[in-house]
Amino acid sequence: MLRVRCLRGGSRGAEAAHFIGSGLGRAFTGWVQRSLQSTQAAAASQNTSAADDKATSPVPKDCPVCSYNEWDPLEEVIVGRAENACVPPFSVEVKANTYEKYWGFYQKFGGQSFPKDHVKKAIAEIEEMCNILKKEGVIVKRPDPIDWSVKYKTPDFESTGMYAAMPRDILLVVGNEIIEAPMAWRARFFEYRAYRRIIKDYFNCGAKWTTAPKPTMADELYDQEYPISSVEDRHKLAAQGKFVTTEFEPCFDAADFIRAGRDIFVQRSQVTNYMGIEWMRRHLAPDYRVHVISFKDPNPMHIDATFNIIGPGLVLSNPDRPCHQIELFKKAGWTVIRPPVPLIPDDHPLWMSSKWLSMNVLMLDEKRVMVDANETSIQKMFENLGISTIKVSIRHANSLGGGFHCWTCDIRRRGTLQSYFD
Repeated sequence: MLRVRCLRGGSRGAEAAHFIGSGLGRAFTGWVQRSLQSTQAAAASQNTSAADDKATSPVPKDCPVCSYNEWDPLEEVIVGRAENACVPPFSVEVKANTYEKYWGFYQKFGGQSFPKDHVKKAIAEIEEMCNILKKEGVIVKRPDPIDWSVKYKTPDFESTGMYAAMPRDILLVVGNEIIEAPMAWRARFFEYRAYRRIIKDYFNCGAKWTTAPKPTMADELYDQEYPISSVEDRHKLAAQGKFVTTEFEPCFDAADFIRAGRDIFVQRSQVTNYMGIEWMRRHLAPDYRVHVISFKDPNPMHIDATFNIIGPGLVLSNPDRPCHQIELFKKAGWTVIRPPVPLIPDDHPLWMSSKWLSMNVLMLDEKRVMVDANETSIQKMFENLGISTIKVSIRHANSLGGGFHCWTCDIRRRGTLQSYFD
């Protein structure tokens, strides 16, 4: 029985531990290592019998929330909104997550609305996406529209908001539980408000509802002198395990996690720290195993345009950002697929996202996938795999920071909790 436990696998993990130690002291490094090791050991011993139970469903019969993976038949989903989307203020964590050629845009327009014509087109694309999902038999829920331009102030910082476009960033569904992520961007501090009505309804219908510890987002959470000025700098820092977020307090974006039944994979990134990962590991134990994997990525932030699990034992792995632990998946019998090079042109307006949003797809079930209508190469790839493509164009919506997987949070998939790594 193979279980992937990759937190300290390879040089990346060792370098990350070294970075934590140099920044916060040996005592804290020891605590991180001991707590992760003890949690892993406890999970290993407690999960032996749990893993043998290959198909269980502890979710109450009438609960509307139930999702264990990324590919079981989709029955209900939250789709984000582009309405009132604002450019985040150009703070240190935003700078670390964007490339230099776009810094001028954030400096000039931070705190203001995204270009109205562009947002209008994005709204129309997402409305069409919702209509197509409904035609495919999926129930669609939407967050509330909010004025994200309102300034707010806490004892530690002040900012304006951003949007409620990407529910995948803030919400993680594990079984019948909805987990609100303690995201790392100050512009997203109050983003949860757009989803409260929906989540209260799910809670009243029997779902579990957990909010991870809300970070203060004080200056100590960020490396205020994070030294980036080029792609080369980013590659070097990422290889050393150095990120703009520190270990001051737990933080994570839900989009840095991807689910495969009892096994959940996560990356340490610019927005997800080891304390956040450890919080999730303890919270989900013993029923779930959380594994850290890493990539050759100069700017890790959100895993689903780098490593997207699309079926039992089937994963899309970005050839530009290879996974350091990929042999563990291959040895476990998984099929690793390298998606084709994206077709998005360099001159697409306001494109500040990864071109690899082409692989940021939404599985409606094992044989149906929602994919970009313009990305004919990846459509052919899916068709060769025997997977039917549902083609939708959301390129203006992509520009706001995400693909189909990002724009959605699957609330209910018809399936049971299983182990795919035993």
